[in-house]
Amino acid sequence: MTPATSLFTPVEADLQILADNLKQLVGNRHPILYAAAEHLFGAGGKRIRPAIVLLISRATMLEEDITARHRRLAEITEMIHTASLVHDDVVDESNVRRGVPTVHSLFGNRIAILAGDFLFAQSSWYLANLNNLDVVKLLSEVIMDLAAGEIQQGLNRFDASISIESYLQKSYYKTASLIANSAKAAGLISETSLEIAEHLYNYGRHLGLAFQIVDDILDFTSSTDTLGKPAGSDLKSGNLTAPVLYALEEKPYLEVLIEREFAQEGDLEQALALIDDSRGIQRARELADHHSKLATENISILAPSESRQALINLTDYVLSRLY
Repeated sequence: MTPATSLFTPVEADLQILADNLKQLVGNRHPILYAAAEHLFGAGGKRIRPAIVLLISRATMLEEDITARHRRLAEITEMIHTASLVHDDVVDESNVRRGVPTVHSLFGNRIAILAGDFLFAQSSWYLANLNNLDVVKLLSEVIMDLAAGEIQQGLNRFDASISIESYLQKSYYKTASLIANSAKAAGLISETSLEIAEHLYNYGRHLGLAFQIVDDILDFTSSTDTLGKPAGSDLKSGNLTAPVLYALEEKPYLEVLIEREFAQEGDLEQALALIDDSRGIQRARELADHHSKLATENISILAPSESRQALINLTDYVLSRLY
């Protein structure tokens, strides 16, 4: 499998500038918040979201260099994503992310929540300074969507009656909204036509959905070492994803186990065996493949370039994580 970072060759230098800038953007007025942010941005990660913004910026600015506003948008995108992870880890009570201790496990819940709020506030301030009302609206919507997705997931715990449509809506809020709206925002900063900006939005939307569905499949098929968390942990916490929802159509007893929240010994293992014995994982793969293809169709309308090719390759990379 190709590592994601090797797909980002056209923007490698841009990502290095981004890494240097992120720590400076947080500033060091608040030593604890600065320490928390430095820890977060130092943990690296694949930087997929800002890389997409930078690749779209380059793919839509073939005749000239990308601007400081494109770079700032990529930085804002990573700040929003990081802020959401800090809050997610508090909600999920995760002690490790990307093999590194989470902010709340190092600094406590109070600081973690404040650090997440601080990053959201900082990103909003930098967003306002782009002086582009359309871009401000797009990224402000993302921050609302992230909260809506987290609330929806919390309300739907252990609810075996939720539909695939509800699951996809929650996945859009939690994962795809940021990729879709920042992709469109990059197009707007490049002053593309509204038609192209809409294709960029749809590329990000379908890529984000494919990405989330693949993540949800890996929760059942990957080892703890690869995931950085125990396999089946989403199911155990009552977060019902595509493989489970499809399996429920074939295995009615699965609903009994979910409704009683795996309270009896062996319930979770039995549920995992039922999912494994169904077409749930296969159908979820087909769903991810469908969204990946739609992402490719939407990005293919751009003029050919190294950056466009990297964006197309990214749709294959998302699926390749399954194999």
